[in-house]
Amino acid sequence: MKQTASIVILFFSLVLSTQSYAQIRVACIGNSITAGFGLEHPEQDAYPAVLGKLLDSEFPNTFEVRNFGVSARTLLFKGDMPWVNEPAFKDVLNYMPHYIFIKLGTNDTKPHNWQYKDEFRMDLQTLIAMIQDSDTLRPQIILCAPIPVYPNNWGIRDEILVNEIIPIIQSVAKDNNLRFIDLHTNMANNLYLDDNVHPNIEGSKVIAQKIFNSVFYNSEIVKSLKNNEK
Repeated sequence: MKQTASIVILFFSLVLSTQSYAQIRVACIGNSITAGFGLEHPEQDAYPAVLGKLLDSEFPNTFEVRNFGVSARTLLFKGDMPWVNEPAFKDVLNYMPHYIFIKLGTNDTKPHNWQYKDEFRMDLQTLIAMIQDSDTLRPQIILCAPIPVYPNNWGIRDEILVNEIIPIIQSVAKDNNLRFIDLHTNMANNLYLDDNVHPNIEGSKVIAQKIFNSVFYNSEIVKSLKNNEK
């Protein structure tokens, strides 16, 4: 892990030494929560957009964050609408991001999808492998726990998230030496739209800030960027 981190830092240092501003590409994979469903202006208020603003305020013109969320999609390949079957999957690969955040699992808790629960771990592992094998850059993949649901709605069941899906995601992250971000804990119900599933503007800010703090704030990459600015 230390050797890999050193290689990544060296890569970014070389890029920054040859350009005034380097574009470090960030991809956010997810469902309607990522897409910004229910927000009046998801292009500016969904959490990937807010994350982009946070990064740009710290390092102008250095990071680019793109939203690859597609509403109602599942991680499960046998789910009713798998994310991996969407054009967004190829779009992510073509984008060649340096960071990929995967936040899927909410729609998988619906009974007609969770009947395939025994395949959730394998499908998540397969998605990770498909991303890694397709890109010679080998991006840093970060797995995120889905936010809670207050209360259960549209067949989405928070107890399945807590007791089954999140432990699997956490375990897969550990097995693959990937970073895991717990977006479920401390996400209060006043940070949601009226449907109690999708975050409001303030909720998007909370998610984006937690991702920023967990991955980018005071990280080795950010330290490298700051040293380059001096």
